Amino acid sequence: MQRNKQPSVLEASIMLVIVFISIATGVIGLGVSPNVAILFAIGLVMIYAVVKKMPASQLHEGIIKGLTPGLIPIFIFILVGSLIAVWIQGGIIPTLMVVGFKLIDIRWFVPSVFVVCSLVGSAVGSAFTVMSTIGIAFFGIGTTLGIYPPLVVGAIVSGSVFGDKMSPLSESTNLTAAVVEADLFKHIKHLMWSTVPAFILSLLLFSVLGLNHRQVNLQEINHIINLLEKQFTISWVAVIPVILMLVCAWKKVPAILTILLNIGVTIVFIIYQQPKIKSHQLGALIESGYLSKTGNQQMDLLLSRGGIESMLPTVSLIILTLSLGGLLMETGLISQVMSLVSKHLSSTSSLIMATLLSGIGVNLFIGEQFLSVILPGNAFKELYKKAGLDPVVLGRTLEDGGTVINYLIPWGIGGGFVAATFGIPTMTYLPFVFFSLLSPVFSIVSGVTGLGITYKTSSSNILTKNSV
Repeated sequence: MQRNKQPSVLEASIMLVIVFISIATGVIGLGVSPNVAILFAIGLVMIYAVVKKMPASQLHEGIIKGLTPGLIPIFIFILVGSLIAVWIQGGIIPTLMVVGFKLIDIRWFVPSVFVVCSLVGSAVGSAFTVMSTIGIAFFGIGTTLGIYPPLVVGAIVSGSVFGDKMSPLSESTNLTAAVVEADLFKHIKHLMWSTVPAFILSLLLFSVLGLNHRQVNLQEINHIINLLEKQFTISWVAVIPVILMLVCAWKKVPAILTILLNIGVTIVFIIYQQPKIKSHQLGALIESGYLSKTGNQQMDLLLSRGGIESMLPTVSLIILTLSLGGLLMETGLISQVMSLVSKHLSSTSSLIMATLLSGIGVNLFIGEQFLSVILPGNAFKELYKKAGLDPVVLGRTLEDGGTVINYLIPWGIGGGFVAATFGIPTMTYLPFVFFSLLSPVFSIVSGVTGLGITYKTSSSNILTKNSV
């Protein structure tokens, strides 16, 4: 198929600015749903394509290409909605909450959440899995203790993202290593130059902010524990699905199969605990989620969640966002701007800064975590090679500007998932996701100071910190 002439850099830049302003104004300024804002942006790009006389078949092809990377995440999100519902009904999440109430010191609750989610995330290799399982339990405990909900979500997301980033089982980490052509474990080791400082400072911030809480009424906590024990089967057996999840992750069982297996095992638990439960009730549970009826308004609001239907707003957001991304790529708007950026770099620090901004930009315009690694990675790979930089430098920069940022974008896949899972708007919890906010900062520090910048070869054309 004959393609239309690529837009000029100025034209592409103006269009991207218009698209971004329309989305940001809609979501942040007017408070409309990200779905509506993205749909409006799609309309703007379509009008541009018509003016440029692009055939409809080309636009359709762009949408299909854009949607393809999101098919597996969409299926996983649907399964996660079902998993949350059966884990509540089966007593897994309530058991984790009861254990948490009895073991965790409220003074160190927030930093403890961050550390535990980091450890579990490193073992599981999936931020989504951590957030939708133990993350829900921690959110319930924190809400009951009276800790500011967005702060709790910030600690959960920060820990989950850290674990995902540092795990050899993580899809995004493996993808990044593959894109930059680096050894996986060498890539993970190099991530520590920005990841460890971001982790330490995040832990310090969570420790300080976590101390600011109201006095806890032990009688109230005991009442909540009694409600949970009365409504659910609280037992050590409930840890079996959690252990199964960890074992599957360690054995590198695909995420879809892992979650399906876990749902099946949990349903067996439910049938064993409630022999009289009907098949249509289980079907309704998976479809519509768990409906809590403890009589306590706070607990009922907290535990009434999950189900396929709960993930449909996120699924629709993914479809619209990836469609927009596909159109932006097919019309050449993204590639033109990225090519301009790659041509005007004169130092290692500017190369790293451009890579970070490109990853953040892809997250803003396309909202897809993997593409925020793939597109800048392919665009800058040759420049890093020409500069004599080790591929792991590019890999770390892609992670700091791409992978971790997706959870901060209201219309991004990660941001949409977090908002749907905890019921907290992205812009509300964003200021507390310290790890994601600090990672690119330390990546910039590395580029400016030269700390953590390694070279693969000695070359006369290696970029220095200040000049070519």
